[in-house]
Amino acid sequence: MYHLRLKGGHYEMGVKRGKVFGRSRITFPLHLDNFQLEHGKQSEEILRKFFPEVCEEMKGVSDTIGADYLQFASWMLCMGCCMYNLEDNVPVEVRGCTAFAYSIDSKLMYGRNNDLPPYLRDGCKSEIYAPENGNRFHITTSSFINGEEGLNEHGLAVAMTFVMTGLKKIQAGFNSCFIVRYLLEKANTTEQAITLLSDLPIASNCNILLADKGGRMAVAECAPTVKNIREAEKFDDGKIVCTVNSFISEQMKPYDDANGNDYNSCKRYKVVMDSFSSGLLRGDYVETTKQLLRGGYGFMCQYDNEPDFETVWSSIFDLRSLAIYRAEGDPRKKKFVSDNRLHNIKFK
Repeated sequence: MYHLRLKGGHYEMGVKRGKVFGRSRITFPLHLDNFQLEHGKQSEEILRKFFPEVCEEMKGVSDTIGADYLQFASWMLCMGCCMYNLEDNVPVEVRGCTAFAYSIDSKLMYGRNNDLPPYLRDGCKSEIYAPENGNRFHITTSSFINGEEGLNEHGLAVAMTFVMTGLKKIQAGFNSCFIVRYLLEKANTTEQAITLLSDLPIASNCNILLADKGGRMAVAECAPTVKNIREAEKFDDGKIVCTVNSFISEQMKPYDDANGNDYNSCKRYKVVMDSFSSGLLRGDYVETTKQLLRGGYGFMCQYDNEPDFETVWSSIFDLRSLAIYRAEGDPRKKKFVSDNRLHNIKFK
């Protein structure tokens, strides 16, 4: 996993990343069909309206590597949305992932398994951003500029999970990974993030988990035509919210097009919720969360019978201390290592 620090203006940060790509001789499969190019063009216009800074960052990258900006931006905006016909150059996109946050005693914890094809593992990144006129934040990503999860300096965690969308239902808008980046940089609390998210056009189905150090946590279940806020479930001594690769609320289930092909989402969801309700996530909260992510309490990352699919990283965030623990690979085989970069920036 790459570890990068970026600070300053957005175009400047893009140039820095572009130079890293150039030194590493990294190239990009910008092979899009007419549908994808049109989707990308329309989505870039929406992205620029709401988040012009990130468009400047993409421009910094594309200028530095000598790529056409609009084609480059379109490619990024198709990720996790309509990369459906690129078998010749990028394997078909499949995504698992489990994310959850819970509050108990005085602790506010977040955990995630990021499940992807293993060819993406070596390109994953853990990055610290300190943008001009924006929140400082940590983001973990199998891509770049956007991401699957993150934690900002205000103790707000944001994470996405993929939900299958029929191609005819896809609309121009933010894909889930750009939603994560936008909210990390712009929002301070779960309530503020929900307000910002309510105005965003959404490209395809996704779940967005939100949790802040004040204890508000929820999942925004998003489809291109509707959004639903699912609040945390309360138990006697705490509360928890979890998201997988399906919609949990009854009103959103008709929008899910996976037809059960979602890498045991229901099983993973039940393991997380049962682990909390039965009292397993108690005592040393970091250690018990590690056990949950490792599959110690039931099926979570045990994809041994799935060809070309595995957990490529696992994360734990302490929302109040900003402590981050990460296993860079299958958490059954890799140790969780502390990452104090965000904590050190915030608390010096």
